[in-house]
Amino acid sequence: MIKKLLACASILLFISISHSQRKIAPDASDIAKAKALKEKFDHKDDEIALEESTDYVTFDFDSRNKKVTVNHDLKEKMINMISRADIQKYSFYNDQSTIEEFEILYKNNKSAGFYIKDEASISSDLFHVDSRVKFTNVDFPLQGYRYGTHILKTYKDIKYFTKLYFNDSYPIEKKVISVEIPDWLNLELKELNFEGYTIEKTITPNSKNKSKIYTYTFKDVPTMHKVSNAPGPTYVYPHLLILAKSYTKKGETQPIFNSTQDLYNWYKSLVNSLENDNTDLKSKVTELTKDAKTDEEKIKNIYYWVQDNIRYIAFEDGIAGFKPDEAANVFNKRYGDCKGMANLTKQMLIEAGFDARLTWIGTKHIAYDYSTPNLSVDNHMICTLFKDDDILFLDGTEKFNALGEYADRIQGKQVLIEDNDAFILKHVPTSDVAFNKEFYNYQLTLDNETLTGKVKKEFNGESRSSLLYYFDQLKTDKKDEFLEAYLSSADSNRKVSNITTSDLTNRELNVTISHDLTVKNAVSTFDNSIYIDLDLDKEFSNYELKERDVDFIFSSKKYLESTTELKIPNGYSVTHLPNDIEVSSNNYDLSVSFKNENNTLTYKKLFQIKNAKIETKDFEEWNTFIKDLNTLYQEQIILTKN
Repeated sequence: MIKKLLACASILLFISISHSQRKIAPDASDIAKAKALKEKFDHKDDEIALEESTDYVTFDFDSRNKKVTVNHDLKEKMINMISRADIQKYSFYNDQSTIEEFEILYKNNKSAGFYIKDEASISSDLFHVDSRVKFTNVDFPLQGYRYGTHILKTYKDIKYFTKLYFNDSYPIEKKVISVEIPDWLNLELKELNFEGYTIEKTITPNSKNKSKIYTYTFKDVPTMHKVSNAPGPTYVYPHLLILAKSYTKKGETQPIFNSTQDLYNWYKSLVNSLENDNTDLKSKVTELTKDAKTDEEKIKNIYYWVQDNIRYIAFEDGIAGFKPDEAANVFNKRYGDCKGMANLTKQMLIEAGFDARLTWIGTKHIAYDYSTPNLSVDNHMICTLFKDDDILFLDGTEKFNALGEYADRIQGKQVLIEDNDAFILKHVPTSDVAFNKEFYNYQLTLDNETLTGKVKKEFNGESRSSLLYYFDQLKTDKKDEFLEAYLSSADSNRKVSNITTSDLTNRELNVTISHDLTVKNAVSTFDNSIYIDLDLDKEFSNYELKERDVDFIFSSKKYLESTTELKIPNGYSVTHLPNDIEVSSNNYDLSVSFKNENNTLTYKKLFQIKNAKIETKDFEEWNTFIKDLNTLYQEQIILTKN
């Protein structure tokens, strides 16, 4: 009897599963929808689309901790646009947030049964204290296959809920963001990068909850594609910046971030909670300053010691993402994040008798300044030194930057400097493009079918500091090998010898490198003519900007100047040269020219990227120049026997 019951149960279960599978498998309308979406969102990298994505945000009050809390409810309807796809759905959280629900559903709204993993978040270049991620791998076996997503995330403190993007990793047919703001909460939704998009906005009173619901609807939302060398997303994508200003409970109004002063007060409260005991630092500060003859020398000794001896590791997790580590901890561990390194620099300078202060800054990756008090306004910390009438910014994370030099990523950016209970706003100075000048000089002659000669290269500014940093990272026994490979471009046809350099440990000196050079396979002879490939560097040859809809951002401003002089052999004259090319805009000046004079051919290149970017409006002109440049690189200079 029991066996018969089990058999019946098995049959019923099989029928139920089969029926369920038929319900969730794509039908003709699903497949038609998938094809239509693929045609609409015609991008080769898009495999999945979201038919609908809805964010619903509400706020509560934690009366025990006196904090405004946030509930962020995300629901999505996913559909596979191609024959098969595999994706990963994930959501990050930390000690200031929790994920209450994380569920993947079939199209019939029943659980798909995926195993949800919960792991510590790990990155190759970040050290997280306790940041975590919930995720699962989702497979779409057929075109038109559908899943639903439901993720409910809560924030213990509204400060950490900073912005909402409309774009996602996948194209979205309909995106809806609804934010229900209770009457007791003073909150502004700052609309950024809405220009050029049709985003509908409605405000609906909710008398039952004594609130207003702000709803934004955006149709046919393109993918937030990961593009190399792109501006930060805050420059590009439409989003809402959450400006939580204050709340009112029991007739009493309490500020959150109503002003820059409120933001500074919170930052300063974290700094004031530090227990900086500088006992461990004192002997090192004395050692670094005892033989210094000037204050400037003392400052440099301390600053450069931090650069050289403290390893940078980023901390991104809740309060740890904003609170510096004690200086002694960083000093003893010999590593820290930007905040810990800034605090160590400050405390060492204070021990040496200087006026040093912590300073908050957002790098160029962030579009905001301190007029919008929000925790996403900055992502970095440095140290500011007040000396006589000068203000110097010291960034220990920038290895081999000399005192008074600033990385392009912070140049021109607004800084928030501590000033007891007040604060000071300043801007980091900017450098002209010529500050980063790289100059190459080739003096070449022909020896049968070989180019021989002498080369001198000079590196300034960030081109110098980046070269010194890379050189410093090499093992001692690899440095000569690296230099030879670097100068020969790892080309077996080039032989580099008699290398001499400036002091490659001194960050205050421009780097100069001189060497002898022999190049084979750059010259060929036919009948009475010599064909020469004279360009050995071919800068920007791979910089045609195709299939790109955002600006191209360089790591720094570029100033590349190259002069190649070739002695014309007796009895020969130049019978073919490529045409000169030149182009200029607000962002760049680019030119290549040839000159034949006094039995010497002079080939000059000057490439200036003045603002460290190529804007989309310049792409057509830029790409035309790069095509012409590549054509020039492929042409040979022809010398013909008289």
